[in-house]
Amino acid sequence: MDFKNKVVWITGASSGIGKALAIKLSNCNTRLILSARNKIKLEEVKLLCENSNKIKILSLDLEDFVSLQHKVTEAISLFGVIHVLVNNGGISQRSLAKETNLSVDKRIMNINYLGTIALTKGLLPHFIENGGGQFVVTSSIVGKIGTPLRSSYAASKHALHGFYDSLRAETHADNISITIICPGFVNTDVSKNALTGDGSPQQKMDTATANGIEPERFAKLMAKAIYNKKEEVNIAGAKEKSGTYVKRFFPKLLSIMIRKLRVT
Repeated sequence: MDFKNKVVWITGASSGIGKALAIKLSNCNTRLILSARNKIKLEEVKLLCENSNKIKILSLDLEDFVSLQHKVTEAISLFGVIHVLVNNGGISQRSLAKETNLSVDKRIMNINYLGTIALTKGLLPHFIENGGGQFVVTSSIVGKIGTPLRSSYAASKHALHGFYDSLRAETHADNISITIICPGFVNTDVSKNALTGDGSPQQKMDTATANGIEPERFAKLMAKAIYNKKEEVNIAGAKEKSGTYVKRFFPKLLSIMIRKLRVT
């Protein structure tokens, strides 16, 4: 894949999927902007990438969505243009709805949904002015199928699907493409960082997550989907993928299956 020196901005680039994608794209004739809260970790990722002279670091906090318009302006100034925004930053959840404080629901929605669409809305005029662009969104299989211990997380990911499906229709004439990536279990620290009912991180690796797709393989498939401008791609194990089809054609059966599903 050759991205022809395009500028790709990746959020959540300090670890996991974002880190693996940055490393992958650095080999694809790409100029990169890497963003996350932790600037030190971003610098470490940059050192692992090829062509580090084509990589810029821009720290940001998706939860502080009010300040993100300024971050968009700063990001554009780094190379003078942005062609692709990969909205990958986010946080997960491991708690029952009845045990989850409303403040946790709010924080997950602020980071996963409002922070993401704030960056998108901030960059949208730039894409329109330049005659096109691409928004990439890391959603989840849980953005299509709600499971136990993920009520707030699933809600935030479902919201992303609604927003970006609508935006795709609205911006078709502006040559703007939207790619929604739906991961299943990926072997990252997502479960360690996931919020519990009181807002504290779980701080342990789920078995299902540990047995998930390796980030490097995931990044290769994700980069291919971005390059081909796919509208929506499920990158997951066979069981997780099959769940999306069962829900479509046999929703009651899926409800029974979900009750028995091991989600940690």
